Amino acid sequence: MNIVKRKNSKGDKSYFSIEYGRNAGERMATGIFIYTRPKDQLEKNHNKEALILVETKKSELLLEQQAIGTSFIPSHKFKANFLDYYMEFVKNNVRKGNRHLNNSVTQFQLFLGKAFIAPVDITEELCKRFRKYLLSKYTGATPANYFFNFKQVIRAATKDNYWRHNPVDTVQSRMNPSTRLKENLEAEEYIKLLVTPCLNEEVKEGFIFSCYTGLRFVDAKWLEWKDIKENQLTTRILQRKTGFPVVLTLHPIAKAILEKRRKQLTPGAPGRVFRLPTNDGSNKILGEWIKSAGIAKHVTWSCARLSFSILLQDKNVDVATVAYLMGHTTSEHVNRTYRRHRPADQRSTIAHLPAPEELPYFLIN
Repeated sequence: MNIVKRKNSKGDKSYFSIEYGRNAGERMATGIFIYTRPKDQLEKNHNKEALILVETKKSELLLEQQAIGTSFIPSHKFKANFLDYYMEFVKNNVRKGNRHLNNSVTQFQLFLGKAFIAPVDITEELCKRFRKYLLSKYTGATPANYFFNFKQVIRAATKDNYWRHNPVDTVQSRMNPSTRLKENLEAEEYIKLLVTPCLNEEVKEGFIFSCYTGLRFVDAKWLEWKDIKENQLTTRILQRKTGFPVVLTLHPIAKAILEKRRKQLTPGAPGRVFRLPTNDGSNKILGEWIKSAGIAKHVTWSCARLSFSILLQDKNVDVATVAYLMGHTTSEHVNRTYRRHRPADQRSTIAHLPAPEELPYFLIN
């Protein structure tokens, strides 16, 4: 391992890199430089400290190489506070459109109730208690998603020799099926909402837009004008297989909402399409609006996405297409979560059962 010094094009600075060998990819730029001809004491001091920093960097890399295959962790790689390791992992691995990893560290901090935890305190028992905390707080797939990402971090830390054995290896992620079925809106209820005034036009138009696009609240809240081109919307949801965002062709109602909002734009206004309050605030306004429309259902913003899926499936749109429009890689999640749990009209459904034109005699007498 050698330290290589090269002058820049002007010749006034020399930059350092560290070479492992002569092949491609075996040289690492350090970003550290010294002044070729220091003009004053400040630049001389910079050069002195930069040379010490280069030697320190080389020493750290040598220790990392020599530690491979051993249980030793160089001190510069070891995080005394496991939360620091967790947050660094999140920073390096978070993907746009996937909030589970970032939210998992937030929930772990809330569970701990403190800003420090040593790696030695991450035990199987603590992991089980964290899982129990998530299950008591969330329903559906959310606790399983958060705990799965937590397990990813623990697995990475185990490979980095924080533990000899993975403390969460045998603790399985669990879903928490909700005892309350989510309500969905039927086609006629879409129409009711379109003609019913709402105290907050931002919430009304944002929710209806979600009903016709399947966007989650957070996607509607952060939707920007640059995401919309002609009749298509490029969502923040990335397809795992291709890495490309989901592109939706807009329904005429969704297009009409956008056209109305474009006319209301003021020069220099933020790039967001909707100026929505918080999720809780939006749901409170939504509840009053649903009530005034004469819809006797408990509707939250997530019902828009469920309704989008159900109404498309009611019109015999295949599940694979619905899954794509909602940003899912497979149809599994649509079949499990975004499907109809109760018939739209029980009478018409039951009427499909066989019956004679007249009631049998034993039912009349």
